[in-house]
Amino acid sequence: MTPRRGPAAVLAGLGAYLPPQVVTNEDLSRRLDTSDEWIRSRTGIATRHVVTPGTATSDLAVEAGWRALKSAGDDRVDAVVLATTTPDQPCPATAPQVAARLGLGHVPAFDVAAVCSGFLFGLASAEGLIASGLAERVLLIAADAFTTIINPEDRTTAVIFADGAGAVLLRAGEAGEPGAIGRQILGSDGESSHLIEVPAGGSRQRSSGRPAAPGDEYFRMVGRETYRHAVERMTSVSTQAAEAAGWRLDEVDRFVAHQANARILGSVADRLGIPEDRRLSNIAHVGNTGAASIPVLLAEAAADGGLRAGHKVLLTAFGGGLSWGATTLVWPEVAAT
Repeated sequence: MTPRRGPAAVLAGLGAYLPPQVVTNEDLSRRLDTSDEWIRSRTGIATRHVVTPGTATSDLAVEAGWRALKSAGDDRVDAVVLATTTPDQPCPATAPQVAARLGLGHVPAFDVAAVCSGFLFGLASAEGLIASGLAERVLLIAADAFTTIINPEDRTTAVIFADGAGAVLLRAGEAGEPGAIGRQILGSDGESSHLIEVPAGGSRQRSSGRPAAPGDEYFRMVGRETYRHAVERMTSVSTQAAEAAGWRLDEVDRFVAHQANARILGSVADRLGIPEDRRLSNIAHVGNTGAASIPVLLAEAAADGGLRAGHKVLLTAFGGGLSWGATTLVWPEVAAT
């Protein structure tokens, strides 16, 4: 294992925000060929939060970012990283607008696009800024208004995806202290990018000289193949991250996976041998919030006592790209807002 260079990134603040509008399975069954039983049995989801007309990803990000700063008790920030698949617009990046609205001045701010793995890829970016000495305090926000790119008539995706934002404030610290982000294991597979995509809207489609085909502006996912890749990749990368931390898997106190689908989460945890009482999940009432899912879950668990100081926490995610990642940390004393 390559020794760490420079200071470690340490979790010092945590916050999350979900838009107030809630959509139930019964609501969806009124316009789709589905039912509460069908959705619950296949996804584990009962309700989800969605944006109302006029609400953008930046609005969610600002709320979560403000709460993370409040949690940290210090609004000093040297850089802002925003992980999102649903920027307010294709150009420019959304992060500078978020930084400005938070009153952070002219700090460097940029977006990271890794779909549902975005929080972990953003964490690696923030950690790099700290390790290199370019920043001592980085605000990492993961926010997605995923329902804005979902076909409302597509039963396979409309029942799964939701909207939300989560944020962490990371400070420079020591590798061995509570809250220090452990060795990160990341990967991608561009040969399988077609499994999770929005076909239209980018330079490939625009440069073709042809208008987008009907429906190509919406998010698509090949469910069965995605399921297989998600289980295999998250299982493998979680094992590697635990080994890099020097942990046995039976030492993990809390397993925090991207909230993609309850069956995927169960399969990964079962393969890792992590018992149910050590698995954190909020998918039943939150749904799949894309890049935001891990920090939203962390904030909820910290607030309700599911996460306590000293817990050994294993994080993992899988998303489009394909992309995946995992890391570890010992949970610090931090108040979620």
